[in-house]
Order: sequence, then C-alpha cells, then structure tokens
Amino acid sequence: MTAPSPRESATSSDSEKWIELDTFFSDALLTSDPVLESALESSRAAGLPAISVSPNQGKLLEILARTLDARSILEIGTLGAYSTIFLARGMRAGGRLITLESDPAHATVARANIARAGLEGVVELRLGSASDTLPQISAEGRGPFDLIFIDADKKNIPSYFEWALRLSRPGSIIVVDNVVRDGRVIDSRSDDPDIQGVRRFLEMVRTNATVSGTAIQTVGIKGYDGFAIVRVLFPDEKRRS
Repeated sequence: MTAPSPRESATSSDSEKWIELDTFFSDALLTSDPVLESALESSRAAGLPAISVSPNQGKLLEILARTLDARSILEIGTLGAYSTIFLARGMRAGGRLITLESDPAHATVARANIARAGLEGVVELRLGSASDTLPQISAEGRGPFDLIFIDADKKNIPSYFEWALRLSRPGSIIVVDNVVRDGRVIDSRSDDPDIQGVRRFLEMVRTNATVSGTAIQTVGIKGYDGFAIVRVLFPDEKRRS
C-alpha cells in the first residue's frame, strides 16, 4: 500500500501537535523578549493580519544575519516590523537595514515598533510600492546587500527576486518566505496568482546558473508552509545538483 502524503494524512490533531511543538521549541530555546512581544501585541491591536514570521523563524533570520556578519540587509515586506527587529539585531555594529512597506497603516505600526526596539538609527523604512522603491534603491547605489528577505505579495515574487539579484553580490543570501502555500504550490494548473508567482520564482532559481537554492517545508504556529534560501554564487563556483 502506498503511504499517504503529508497533505492527505494531516488532521486537526496534526496541526495541534505542530503548534504544540513549535511553542515547545520557542519556550526551550528563546528567552522572553518584551520588545518582540510588544511588537506582536501592537500589531494585533492595530488590526494587522497575523502573518508575521514565527518566533523560531525570526530567530533563524537573526542567526543567518550573524553568520553572514551582515552589514547591509534589505527586507521586502515590513508589516509590523517583527521580522525586521530580528534581522537588525543580527547585523554587525554599524550595519544598516532598509525595509519596504506599501501600506501606510502597517508602516505607522512598524515605525513605532522599530523605535521601541531602539533601532531608529539602524533601520530605514521606506513607504511605497516595492515596484517603485526597489528601482530607487538601485539608483541610489544602496546595494549590494548581504542578506535579502522577501516576504511580500507572492504574485510579484519573480519581480522582487530579479531586483534582489541586481542588489546582491556573490555570497549574498536571499530568503523567500511562504513558498509552500499549504502544499498547493505543486498544482501547476492553479489559477491562484500567488501560487503561480511562487512557481515562476522557483523556475527562475532552477534555470539561473548564477545562484544555488533550496526550499524547506515547515509546520508550526504558522500552519503548513516553508521558505526558499538562495545563495548568489561567486564566478568560479559551479552549481551542483
């Protein structure tokens, strides 16, 4: 008998276990942080959608920034700045982070959370559509960025990824969130623009010889999803399958 796929076999009890384990790891590995907790609470109070990264995912972003010894980070999609705070904390002293947000209400909450975290001198929030702000950042010569985190509207991920490549350097890491979409990303016939956006991005990574990437499925308090990690290669590197 063929074993059922995770998608077919997942039940409400599975989801409860995912949440329980995610919370367990957060409690076991992360210390209480009033700044981050306040960022989440102010976002909830302002009615922002509950789509921030999980605490464990945020910590992963911080660790990536520290591992890269990042001096410059670009975030596409600020929301309430919860992930922004993790990323900024992972930068080396004197580093700078630019975060892009298209919604004025979200930006207001994010700016307050950034200020409360004491990161006003580190984080620059730009309000406006990323399709407008990314060309401006490029024209200003603000790259290359050591780490780029894409967590915005999924239908436009291919465009954001193209800009990320222009604003990166060999060795840069590009992280793209929400690429699993509850498993629906496997449906090539989906008429969901977010699904098709993710699929086009994955094809771009597959066919681009200047990058190497992978995707990781995740379960937890954010449900069933995942992220992609892409590394920009040095000229003398060869991508290995």
